[in-house]
Amino acid sequence: MCKIHFRDTLAMALSLVATSLFAQNPIITDQFSADPTARVFENRVYVYPSHDIPPSPGKGRPNWFLMEDYHVFSSDNLTDWTDHGMIVHQNKVPWVKPESYSMWAPDCIYRNGKYYFYFPSVPSDTTGGRGFRIGVAISDKPSGPFVPEAGPIKGVNGIDPNVLIDKDGQAYLYWSGGHIYGAKLKENMLELASEPVILQELPTKGLKEGPFVFERNGIYYMTYPHVENKTERLEYAIGSSPLGPFKFTGVIMDESPDGCWTNHHSLLNFKDQWYLFYHHNDLSPHFDKNRSVRIDSLFFEPDGKIRKVLPTLRGVGVSNALQKIQLDRYSMISDKGVTVDFLDSTDRFKGWKAQFTSPGAWLQYNTVDFGTSAPKKINLMIASSRGATLQLRTGSRSGPVISEITIPKNTAWKTMQAKLTLPKTGTQHLFVTMKGAGDADVDWVRFE
Repeated sequence: MCKIHFRDTLAMALSLVATSLFAQNPIITDQFSADPTARVFENRVYVYPSHDIPPSPGKGRPNWFLMEDYHVFSSDNLTDWTDHGMIVHQNKVPWVKPESYSMWAPDCIYRNGKYYFYFPSVPSDTTGGRGFRIGVAISDKPSGPFVPEAGPIKGVNGIDPNVLIDKDGQAYLYWSGGHIYGAKLKENMLELASEPVILQELPTKGLKEGPFVFERNGIYYMTYPHVENKTERLEYAIGSSPLGPFKFTGVIMDESPDGCWTNHHSLLNFKDQWYLFYHHNDLSPHFDKNRSVRIDSLFFEPDGKIRKVLPTLRGVGVSNALQKIQLDRYSMISDKGVTVDFLDSTDRFKGWKAQFTSPGAWLQYNTVDFGTSAPKKINLMIASSRGATLQLRTGSRSGPVISEITIPKNTAWKTMQAKLTLPKTGTQHLFVTMKGAGDADVDWVRFE
């Protein structure tokens, strides 16, 4: 038996050196992030999320979403991610109400040599009155810098902008605000070319928001979060044209079992594999207004239906054996004897640890690339209150032991090194098993 777990200026910001991030879920671990829109530009995946910040006195509405800016992240392998820094700040957009902390879910699209970044926010009293409007910022590069337009798009009131450029070149803007709306965009990507319409034949009860529309094999998919019960699940409907009508077809991802009230997503085809980008409150389990972006693989059935995605901690991509592997982002674990906890409950951005506490307890971590040179040693960041022995295997839980590590009693974190008795090459699944009694906390392992 086993179980699978879920679980200050713009100019200054643009001058920051890009920051590297690690690969597993969540993919961004040095800040909160949510509502990810993923796009392929210049053979790289760019992710445009919203940016949650922790609540504090005098900032925004207490116990609510707090968002003041946007960052952009990119990767060419879905494993190694780079933060390109801040691209838009609330106080640098002419029409946005200063200090409103309302920079919600965005999108970005490429057309005619420019990148158009769409975002919702609350206008100032002099630029649009009450409610959310949607604006645009433009850049020559997908990573910015982006220059905001002086005013929001006329005729659009709502949140969660999404843009589709159809096969005939016509661009469409979608957004939400009580209903999900759609309209054509002019060639300049800054004005509506048709009156907004409510997209029909979607579920009528419960909150719907966050539209993301794409076309595949002649089918138009309208995907969206919807509160069917208590929290948002991801659903989809299909149609034969960009503005529908759409017929409800199925669920992409069920409600969070941990009670995270929102989910918001995008779908992406990259190197002939589809992926679902979404969010969860991994780094803030007791406050679901501080969320984190995740990725998992997504598959279509032969008839075009979307196979339901089960959230994972492992996420996607290949882990390099010569870099730190976070075992706590496992693929599978035994029913008992292995748990995951924060390294430091006062600073959750430091990440997690895997805790082994009983004989025979095991953890599986998939898709580790050992390369062609067959590493000879393994390093572990480890702690133990009683001492323990861990065995590492590849291939399967009963596969050959490649290393056995005896860990002395040591409550402080330390790095240990051990030899590999059976060096490996190529891409392997890694298995860690507790041999005998004791306990061991593992932060990371790295081969050399």
